[in-house]
Amino acid sequence: MRLSAVLSALALAVCVSAGPTRRWNHVVHEKRAMEPKRWLPTRRLEADRVLPMRFGLTQQNLHKLEEMLMAVSHPESPTYGQHYTPKEVIDIFAPSDETTNAVKDWLMEFGFAPERLRLSLNKGWIEVNATTAEAEELLQTEYHVYTHESGIEQISCHSYSVPEHVREHVDIIQPTVHFAHRLPRDFTNRQQKRDFQRLGMPGISSHSGPKTNGVKVLAAPSDLSTCDEMITPDCLRALYSIDRTPVATDKNTFGISEFTPQAFLAADLDLFFGNFSPGQVGTRPKLISIDGGTAQTEDQSFDFNGESDLDLEYAFALTNPQPLLLLQAGDLVEGASFNNLLDALDASFCTFEGGDNPEFDGIYPDRERGGFDHPESCGIIAPPFVISTSYGQDEASVTLAYAQRQCTEYGKVCFLRTCLGMLGTTILYSSGDDGVAGGDGECLSTRGQESESGTTFNPDFPVSCPFVTGVGATQVNPGSTVNDPESACMQVIFSGGGFSNFFELPSYQAEAVTNFLTNHPPPFPSTQFNSSGKARGLPDLSANGANYVVGVDGELELVFGTSCSSPVTGSIITLINDARIAAGKGPVGFINPAIYTASFQSAFHDITTGSNPGCGTIGFNATEGWDPVTGVGTPNMTALLPLFLALP
Repeated sequence: MRLSAVLSALALAVCVSAGPTRRWNHVVHEKRAMEPKRWLPTRRLEADRVLPMRFGLTQQNLHKLEEMLMAVSHPESPTYGQHYTPKEVIDIFAPSDETTNAVKDWLMEFGFAPERLRLSLNKGWIEVNATTAEAEELLQTEYHVYTHESGIEQISCHSYSVPEHVREHVDIIQPTVHFAHRLPRDFTNRQQKRDFQRLGMPGISSHSGPKTNGVKVLAAPSDLSTCDEMITPDCLRALYSIDRTPVATDKNTFGISEFTPQAFLAADLDLFFGNFSPGQVGTRPKLISIDGGTAQTEDQSFDFNGESDLDLEYAFALTNPQPLLLLQAGDLVEGASFNNLLDALDASFCTFEGGDNPEFDGIYPDRERGGFDHPESCGIIAPPFVISTSYGQDEASVTLAYAQRQCTEYGKVCFLRTCLGMLGTTILYSSGDDGVAGGDGECLSTRGQESESGTTFNPDFPVSCPFVTGVGATQVNPGSTVNDPESACMQVIFSGGGFSNFFELPSYQAEAVTNFLTNHPPPFPSTQFNSSGKARGLPDLSANGANYVVGVDGELELVFGTSCSSPVTGSIITLINDARIAAGKGPVGFINPAIYTASFQSAFHDITTGSNPGCGTIGFNATEGWDPVTGVGTPNMTALLPLFLALP
């Protein structure tokens, strides 16, 4: 949502309780996730300032989302594979008349004339232009102007309230608590601006990409004898029994997500192909530009090219000759977020609950010089059958409402029937590289705030959403071979894992999580992690994430991270999809319900050694069965393929 000229400095604001003025019993609806750094409150927002208020209406049937997804994704379901059309999904989840009327009645009772209220075409939100005075009284809050040391201003509120009888009908209200911690786009100091950029900008978080130990590879390995020191495509084929040449490449689709300014270099791809897949020299992905996304070449370094080079090189090599879709999100001025990516996959998401959030998302059209000055990219591409994303952020860095809105959309994308009449999408997210800690090793304080001195575990997002598949990292132990058991990755990075503080335990995972907590109780107090036994556990599975030989900036060097694990897992699922499509079936879609069943357990290598340190602890231990370090283990494609082929 663009706050237009009213919020000329990319406005947002801080809310403090005001006294009740009407008969309603107000309750706090939302609080800001993090207090802003380097911004100081300087004055109350002018009472006559006009704010474009948007009220996101609660969708109906959301409680059935997991049930519906299980019905089309669980291998034992009689309706496996019978996915829904986009229209069916919209109709199922549209807000009820009761919800729409409840919010309208509240606003009109407050004093807004009916003609001031506007309902979106998809009926997902109500908009009204209100003065600051009206908004403060309506939401029992105060708006303040915050000023950065550079002089840039924005507005926001610390919390806001709604009548108790309305709360269940409203998901989110904007502009309110959502504070843009990054600087506005017209701040020109490049080094300082970098601290506030979005997902693709290096330096803002250890989540921004893979890691390197700086080791250069002078001679590419020619056999499997050095896989404990240098991982190559052949090492992965041996580790995970990958043995298939795609034949349904005209129907199958595999998407790799990247966020500007992260970008691949063509010469790097060819350097890698020349050493490991000579027939692919000259091969390039099909660029799907989302909100002005571009494979820029101006900034070149490991921080700018390492992620994209890694993802594309290994995905291409393992699925040759499968074409790849490069889902490049965000222009060079503003960048993008996961919501911008989802906008491109589902047009209705662009306006759902008021649209994108300026605190976290790119807002388009971008009127700044050099920006993407066109409407946001809504529904420009059908969801690929597999989408691999090696980016993430701390769950604590977003609000609960923001995370829930996004997670619901992942669930919808998973069970949508595509334009080809096939099944849903497998959405993969890497689980993070800091063990049980968040980006840069930050943990949570007793107040739930991120802190360098915090001791409470800090899980990742979006991987904590139960409708995506989380991918952790393993390693070939030093001195071991590809025929020996792997362990959790403990070189340079630690496999991200733990338990969500936002999302409940999904039914497909309930037995596995209960078994872990019962049979291998973690030696931590309940205050250190979500030990309720009712929380989503992550990751779901793993793949190797250490010592990858990657072509970056004209050299081969070693790369580490769950950034490696996700595209490799995506490649394996893409090859399985190829076999199913060739057999006249559809792609596997949401795989979580299947991989947790007893019949699939033998198709994974159980990882039982290693841990994921963080927050001053050794973290969780990898152990027999599912664990919050490596999930159900690493895939054995030869064993997985017949299991998935046997499904309808």
